[in-house]
Amino acid sequence: MDPDQATAFLRSAMPLCDTLDMRATAAGPDEARVEIDWAPALCTSNGLLHGGIIMALADSAGGACTYFNLPEGAAGTTTIESKTNFLGAVREDVAVASARPLHVGRSTIVVETVVTDGRDRPVAKVTQTQLILHAKP
Repeated sequence: MDPDQATAFLRSAMPLCDTLDMRATAAGPDEARVEIDWAPALCTSNGLLHGGIIMALADSAGGACTYFNLPEGAAGTTTIESKTNFLGAVREDVAVASARPLHVGRSTIVVETVVTDGRDRPVAKVTQTQLILHAKP
């Protein structure tokens, strides 16, 4: 999927991504990569990108990665657990979340997401468990 298609999918599947102007640069079963530009309106004091924005970015990338690993017949996914370790800060440029599956099971998918700044320095590592949703008969 090319970046324009991936971004359109991301924003239609998760409207928050559209609101925050996130964009996808990769989308597939092996990796989903989502970016957000640093902006003063998304910051805490001292111009640091808010941790909640970083977590929303990672959750969005993890959800997208999970979607591309859903079994046939699944209706969707939802995050049931998320653990974030903050390692640094985003002070300018862009934050990039790269999500990869660690475990693809019948009822859950576990995804690891690394968030970096515009210079490829890690600023967060997120591990999340996504529940596979099934349509009701």
